Amino acid sequence: MMMDKESAIVAVIDVQARLLAGVHENEQLVRNCSWLVRLASLMGVPVIGSEQYPDGVGHTEESLRELVGVDNIYGKTFFSCIDDPEFEKAFQDHGRKQVVLCGMESQACVMQSVLRLLENGLDVFVVADAISARNPFDTDIALRRMEQAGARIVTREMVGFEWLRRSDAPEFKTFSKEFLR
Repeated sequence: MMMDKESAIVAVIDVQARLLAGVHENEQLVRNCSWLVRLASLMGVPVIGSEQYPDGVGHTEESLRELVGVDNIYGKTFFSCIDDPEFEKAFQDHGRKQVVLCGMESQACVMQSVLRLLENGLDVFVVADAISARNPFDTDIALRRMEQAGARIVTREMVGFEWLRRSDAPEFKTFSKEFLR
């Protein structure tokens, strides 16, 4: 099954500034999540974000927060984003069946979100180069578990090329100049 921009929504999970320092390759994580959000904007794909207990842990990294939009980010106390009623309502309002996920922590909030989205009958794509955890081993095992559960493991460029589908797509020139560097 290919990703389709008309069916997709991007979920940015808990990339909170206060937690980033302890996360493996955190600067690359923020860059890759931002890349994916900018791609979604180019392709007209909605983006929704979550923050784990923002009153205690703080908010999404500032540049990413601006890209996603403050009104599109929902605080939660559940590890799975879809278990939070406000996030779930906002998610359902978009009516999308494919979820493209990025964020942190791979073994906790990302994985539990993936498992619950799969349980809800959605097609889930985990962007392997846009997730991370404190320990890279946790990310490796989480990717295996998510794939075993039915998630599709992809990369950022896979998302871009599948959403585009063809080199004469109107967005291809921008994609090739701004995203493939």
